[in-house]
Amino acid sequence: MSAGTVLYDAPGPKARMLYRLYTAVVVAAVAALAWVVYSGLDAQGQWAADKWEPFLDAQIWETYLLPGIRGTLVAAAMSIAFALVLGMLFGILRLSDHRSVRIAAGTVVEIARAIPVLILMIFLFAVYAEYNVFPNDRLALAAVVTALTIYNGSVIAEIVRSGIKSLPKGQSEAAVALGMRKSQVMTAILLPQAITAMLPALISQMVVALKDSALGYLIGYVEVVRSGQQLGSAQGNTFQALLVIAAIMIALNYTLTVVATRVERWLRTRKRGGRTAIGADNATAAAPPGMDITLTKKD
Repeated sequence: MSAGTVLYDAPGPKARMLYRLYTAVVVAAVAALAWVVYSGLDAQGQWAADKWEPFLDAQIWETYLLPGIRGTLVAAAMSIAFALVLGMLFGILRLSDHRSVRIAAGTVVEIARAIPVLILMIFLFAVYAEYNVFPNDRLALAAVVTALTIYNGSVIAEIVRSGIKSLPKGQSEAAVALGMRKSQVMTAILLPQAITAMLPALISQMVVALKDSALGYLIGYVEVVRSGQQLGSAQGNTFQALLVIAAIMIALNYTLTVVATRVERWLRTRKRGGRTAIGADNATAAAPPGMDITLTKKD
């Protein structure tokens, strides 16, 4: 019996025929729906060449699209960087030996996760404007970055906590038995290994932060969606502008995913290629003077 049929019975000839029939019906239905949508848009002249010509004009890109792309990248990069720091901090605090610290950190994380990002952006924008916390031309950016940092940082905190908790307890117990302090165990032993395991979830959260930056258009922040809407209103091609914006967002998210995945692959390759697990060299350096330790981790 093959590994693929352990959990279910392999389909017989009739079942395979039915699966092919269902697949053909679904494909035909999707194709018919796509044709109806295309025909409807074509009847309204949405595929006319003059609707797409503005996107071939460099001035249009300099005026509308490039400032929007720059605004999206700036907000996403800042919020991702701050969220990683905040998430690491609160994730570690949630594992504190002190009950009061764990409760306080957990309360902050749960409240931050429960508040919708859009509401948080609007609230922070109003507070910053009321008390002149930032210059007027930076109010929207500050509100977007703060809201995304708070929300994504709370999610990353849970990722960090679960990643560290998933490691074998024997490693931390052995390090403590060798005389290492709690802070040394966390920074030299646990975090380097947990980061590798957490990277897929962290990549997904980075993509979420990049997409959520588009919510900033509701408070006047110049990002790619707002720029696309302005372009559509100015040129009378809102549908075409939204399609181009969708393609740009897909390209940005895909690029972020590819870069982060390559970093993850590089870290895993580096970990396998070393004599010891990630963190072992750091643990040796962090150990008390004169103590020779070697920590290994089985894959």
